[in-house]
Amino acid sequence: MPHNIVETAREAGTFQTLLTAVDAAGLGDTLADGGPFTVFAPTDEAFAALPPETVSRLLADPAALARVLTYHVVPGRITSAQITHESEQKTVEGGVLRIAVNGAVTVNDAHVIQADVEAENGVIHVIDRVLIPAA
Repeated sequence: MPHNIVETAREAGTFQTLLTAVDAAGLGDTLADGGPFTVFAPTDEAFAALPPETVSRLLADPAALARVLTYHVVPGRITSAQITHESEQKTVEGGVLRIAVNGAVTVNDAHVIQADVEAENGVIHVIDRVLIPAA
């Protein structure tokens, strides 16, 4: 039986920064117990590529951090088999992600580097950049 989204991300070992941010924003219980969700999960390397001041500003502002994190989450379970054409998906944050299929799958300006990591309450697609919602 797959684990919930948080447990699945923890077991993967490549989302420590994301999980720390989820805890800091108070979103752990929602991602563990809610859903189903589709999570576009940035790797630790994606967070490391952000300017250090961006990361420290977000960690100091839980509301802004929650906005950024919920911008990576779409209600419902969307697998790669369902991503067959360009679409827009409304996020939990309220913004819209542009998903494009052109040889590879992109979400805004991030590339999906691993798709369909199954969890009991959704699916995780690993991305190579942190998505920042419009101000």
